[in-house]
Amino acid sequence: MLTYLQAIIIGLLQGVSELFPVSSLGHSVLVPALIGGDWQHLVTESSQDNSESSTYLSFIVALHVATAVSLLVYYRRDWERIIRGFIRSVVRVFREGLWEMRSSDERLAWLIVIATIPVGITGLLLEHVFRTVFAKPLAAAVFLTINGAILLVGERLRRRAELRTNQVVAQRRSVGALAAGGTGHRQLQTLDYREAGVIGLFQTLALLAGISRSGITMVAGLLRGLDHEDAAKFAFLLATPAIFGAGILKLPALFGSAGAHIHGQVIAGSLVAAAGAYVSVAFLMRYFRTRTLTPFGIYCLVGGAICIVRFAL
Repeated sequence: MLTYLQAIIIGLLQGVSELFPVSSLGHSVLVPALIGGDWQHLVTESSQDNSESSTYLSFIVALHVATAVSLLVYYRRDWERIIRGFIRSVVRVFREGLWEMRSSDERLAWLIVIATIPVGITGLLLEHVFRTVFAKPLAAAVFLTINGAILLVGERLRRRAELRTNQVVAQRRSVGALAAGGTGHRQLQTLDYREAGVIGLFQTLALLAGISRSGITMVAGLLRGLDHEDAAKFAFLLATPAIFGAGILKLPALFGSAGAHIHGQVIAGSLVAAAGAYVSVAFLMRYFRTRTLTPFGIYCLVGGAICIVRFAL
């Protein structure tokens, strides 16, 4: 039985860690397992074969949807423009037979659509494997450590690529080929559709407990020349439809045996998760204007290593 205390603590953990590049799914597996007792039983029960009867899994899905609602509210003006741009582009195709993006909003809409396809297909085909095989404490600890390594390596490769870009920019300025100003970073809307697909492929790794959705997507964006702020924004925009899609498939289980007697706990946890997510995204968008993924990479490496020792013994 999921208690209100567990619901509130796990809801706060989910709301914060979903957006921080440290893997909310990994933390929702590792923290209860570290506490032990009834908390550990929640994790064991969530990896059973029949997801329709898993109370904890259904609860976690509800928390994810609450997080997505907060993202939708925070980026509501962006989503209004993106949805209008998508509709305009689709209408143009049917009326004029033209596949032509006439605004940055239309282009961004299709970048999100294309980047969402890989995780949608992978989730539908392999969700059972990811949940029953990998959503266990030791596996989550290993993947959390790998997540830390990915963040640190991504930052190192990003710095090298940025240095090369800035050197080219400096050379062009020296011969008058480029006006003063600029940092060498790409704008989000300049990504091409193939690059969006590659970033979407990176996002599929977040189905593994311990690999951060926002972290892995940010690294992919940084490697394509985005700055930290735009990479984070694209990661958060991409997370919204992916999480809602999973919620549509899994939330009905809350109205069956998996949700019996825990509707109050689900509401309490979801409210806390939504509040935590909203505060987190506001903080992170300010943070990534001037800072990097390095502290989160170190945290994941150290925390993952400690958990590997704990659960391997």
